[in-house]
Amino acid sequence: MRVKPLVALLALTVAGTGLPACGRSAPDGGTPPAPVVAPAPSGGVAATSPTGAPAARSGLGGPAAGASPRPSAKAGALRAGNPGGGADVPAEARAVDTSKPTRTIGSGTAASCTSAAVVKAVAAGGVITFDCGPDPVTIRMTATAKVRNANGPRVVLDGGGKVTLSGQGRRRILYMNTCDGAQGWTTSHCQNQDHPQLTVQNLTFADGNSTGERAEGGGGGAIFVRGGRFKVVNSRFVRNRCDRTGPDLGGAAVRVLSQYGNKPVYVVGSTFDGGVCANGGALSSIGVSWVVLNSLLSDNRAVGTGANPARAGTPGGGSGGAIYCDGDGFTVRIAGTVIEGNKANEGGGAVFFVSNDRTGTMRIENSTLRRNPSDGFETRGYPGIFFLGARNPTLTGSTLS
Repeated sequence: MRVKPLVALLALTVAGTGLPACGRSAPDGGTPPAPVVAPAPSGGVAATSPTGAPAARSGLGGPAAGASPRPSAKAGALRAGNPGGGADVPAEARAVDTSKPTRTIGSGTAASCTSAAVVKAVAAGGVITFDCGPDPVTIRMTATAKVRNANGPRVVLDGGGKVTLSGQGRRRILYMNTCDGAQGWTTSHCQNQDHPQLTVQNLTFADGNSTGERAEGGGGGAIFVRGGRFKVVNSRFVRNRCDRTGPDLGGAAVRVLSQYGNKPVYVVGSTFDGGVCANGGALSSIGVSWVVLNSLLSDNRAVGTGANPARAGTPGGGSGGAIYCDGDGFTVRIAGTVIEGNKANEGGGAVFFVSNDRTGTMRIENSTLRRNPSDGFETRGYPGIFFLGARNPTLTGSTLS
């Protein structure tokens, strides 16, 4: 059975007339005079799976025994995320053991680590590491690396803390789409299959740009994913871009559509800085659950105008300075994370969350959200957040200001 085109997914965001989340008629949400502080319960916060999220699967590429979500000593100088976050990281969200790689990019020198080598290795799949010499290296991508759906089922890209993949401000860096026939159809239900399982870890993604990419609705300046499974561990995303206008496209760093069984995308110990897009200056999704742990999202911007659906005479967009989530049947958990200095022209300077069927939930634990202005609208009492879901966001041990 062929999957319905993404138009059907995008229609979720405009279902129902006058959706209050998507225009300036949204509830007035003036910032309260003092920060919103949610105390932690005695005994601390138990790190659990997001409400309603499926149980963890080892198939995502679990770590070796005793593995940590932080890189090993050989991983170089890269230190990303919020080191003091303290949120527990479940086994399936930790870094994958790459001590026995399937293939290695490079032969010991910076010159041997090329865009063509990255493209070839990603297409071949498996556990991929780099051997680019002793010093940090930037690989200037001259083409987007694309996952072949029949190869894997795991695709792990580990930069060892010393590798930057640069889109040079011209192109998207990494692409996976189980419903793209050009990358091979492997099941009759491409929108809900458990492979490939893509992990990026100990890497920097810089200057990706998907502007003008229209397939699957666009977005995903550094990485675009549809289907399978996806996680990010100890990685940095800097100065990534996607289209500046549009009511629903987004994700200057990462755009995700469809994950197997609505299992969450894990983002662990990672940094998102300086991203610019119509919506979601860092992360964006439709109908996808997220667990963001011990991370830092700063100085990202949603620069569209007109919200979603777009007001008459506007191109649309401008919501979710850092994170933009829309659709049905998803959850978001943010723990041990700092979200600061992001901005939205419309709603949700930090987070824009609209569950069209009002089943979605969001939990914020031991996190700080500060200085995230929403120039259009936000939910009263939750500075930096616009939220429509099953109930108000649950705050534990967190500060919003």
